[in-house]
Amino acid sequence: MHWLPLLLTVVSRVAQVLQLDRMSHMDRLLRPIGTKHSFTAYFKGLEKVEAVKEIFGEQTEEVLRNLKVKFTWLPGYMWIDSGDGSLVVSSRYLNNGDKTDIYLDLIHELVHVKQLREGKKLFDVEYDYADRPTEIEAYQHAVEEARRLKLNDEQICQYLKTEWMSYEDLKRLANALNVKCS
Repeated sequence: MHWLPLLLTVVSRVAQVLQLDRMSHMDRLLRPIGTKHSFTAYFKGLEKVEAVKEIFGEQTEEVLRNLKVKFTWLPGYMWIDSGDGSLVVSSRYLNNGDKTDIYLDLIHELVHVKQLREGKKLFDVEYDYADRPTEIEAYQHAVEEARRLKLNDEQICQYLKTEWMSYEDLKRLANALNVKCS
C-alpha cells in the first residue's frame, strides 16, 4: 500500500476511536479545490441505466445534467460534498480501480445525491457508518445492481469491504442488506 493511503487509513481509524468521525461535515475536511465539471461529460449514458432511473425517476436526466463532479488527487474512492452537492472522485481510483466497483460506487453516490436533495443528513453523527440509514439505503441500491450484474454474495462482500469498517461493521451492514459474508 502506498504511504499516503496508509496514513489516511490510520488517521481515519484514530478518528473513529476518538469519535471524531461523528463530527458534522467530516467531508468538508477533504473538500478538493478546483474546477467543477459536468457529471454527464465524464459519465456518459448513465441517464439511460435502469438503476439510475430507479433513483431519480422522471428527474433523472435533469439531475444528472445539473450534477457537478470534482476530481481530486486525494486517495480514496468517491463521495458527495455536502456543501455544494457535487460528486468528488479520486482520480487515482477512477484510473486504477476495479471498473465494477467504480460503477457500483457511482450508483451508491447517486443515491446520496438524491438524499441530499431531500434534505437528509448524509453524515448523521447519531449512527456508526455501517448503521447509518443513508448508507444502508445507498448500499441497497448498489447491491441490487450488483445482483443484476450476477455478482454472488462473496463478490458483493468484497465490494462492501472498506478500510474504515471493522469485520463486525461489515457483518452488520451485510446483514442489513441481506448479503451473506463468510
